[in-house]
Amino acid sequence: MNILALIPARMGSTRFPGKPLANIHGKPMIGHVYDRVSKSSLLSMTAVATCDQEIYDYITSIGGNAVMTADTYERASDRCAEALLKLEEANNITYDIVVMVQGD
Repeated sequence: MNILALIPARMGSTRFPGKPLANIHGKPMIGHVYDRVSKSSLLSMTAVATCDQEIYDYITSIGGNAVMTADTYERASDRCAEALLKLEEANNITYDIVVMVQGD
């Protein structure tokens, strides 16, 4: 079974702008979430779905997987749907299960 974990993240939160890159004990919040999710032995892949270059750059700088999405989505599920399609096409794979992880 191919199982994908997608972590939606964007800098434009109305309640806490920049939250994914907020420092928590020396590491951005999104880094903590990515590290913990990717430790699951059940997952084939973990990726961050984002419309923000800063988040994409951070995740790839730590050796993680990130997918750029449109910045027009109001819902995390829409962002994840776009990321899923891009990942399946890029990796020539079909995921059997997709888990959306809300990291905040």
